[in-house]
Amino acid sequence: MLRIVLLLATNFAVLLLATLTLNLLGIGPWLTARGIELGPLIIFGLLLGFGGAFFSLAISKWIAKRTMGVLVITVPRDATERWLLETVARQAASAGIGMPEVGIFESPEPNAFATGARRNHALVAVSSGLLARMDREQTAAVLGHEITHISNGDMITLTLIQGVVNAFVFVLSRVIGNLVDRTFFRGEDDNRGPGPAFWITSIIAELVLGLFATMIVMWFSRHREFRADAGGANLAGRGAMIDALQALKVQVHDGLPTSIKALGVAGPSQASTLRKLFMSHPPLDERIKALRAAV
Repeated sequence: MLRIVLLLATNFAVLLLATLTLNLLGIGPWLTARGIELGPLIIFGLLLGFGGAFFSLAISKWIAKRTMGVLVITVPRDATERWLLETVARQAASAGIGMPEVGIFESPEPNAFATGARRNHALVAVSSGLLARMDREQTAAVLGHEITHISNGDMITLTLIQGVVNAFVFVLSRVIGNLVDRTFFRGEDDNRGPGPAFWITSIIAELVLGLFATMIVMWFSRHREFRADAGGANLAGRGAMIDALQALKVQVHDGLPTSIKALGVAGPSQASTLRKLFMSHPPLDERIKALRAAV
């Protein structure tokens, strides 16, 4: 909880610093004189950015279950389902979190994901392909990876980061739109509302800035994968975690839709530098190398 409070405080401090800096440089009053109130714009951007991000988080389990057709295990039907529940329960206790819901979804590709708005009421789901193609030690490592995502609060942290970048994109795109509209398409004394140039420029700026925002969010997503791998190694053994990642290298696709791709365990074996900027997972070779280098 303290980590979340500190992250929120830091994010608001950054936005406050940005506002003060713009005012000290005279940009804030300049925008006000041209029809943009920076304070209300930032507040609205925060509400819009965080609102959308937190709404997505709040319904993440519901969306994941229905998108992937997850069958939640309530009463185990066989030895495999019983083992899954017991393994998740043991790892959750070791990680200090509440018992997540455990489910299986049909997919020929080996994968798993964790999601949920609260660390004590999360969901861990594995694919039928993972159960068929991995042994129990490897599967336990993958489960430990997902349990670590939950215990680290990665879902809420990722949501907060997404909310902040959403707010910045919203605010900066409209500041740029106003600047272009006032400078190139209307006179300084034109006090009418925003013209077509404002809206067109704002949309273009939002698309461009959105690409950079995506890079930031994906960087954090990649960083948390290394931490989750380390957690999986701690809960199930480093050798088992390395073996699980090696097993994932034989796949071509991860089998998860875009909406929950960042929640899964799989990723490409290798990637170019440019492609890596937009990947939610580091290349598997890098993850394996990091685990082998860990002391």
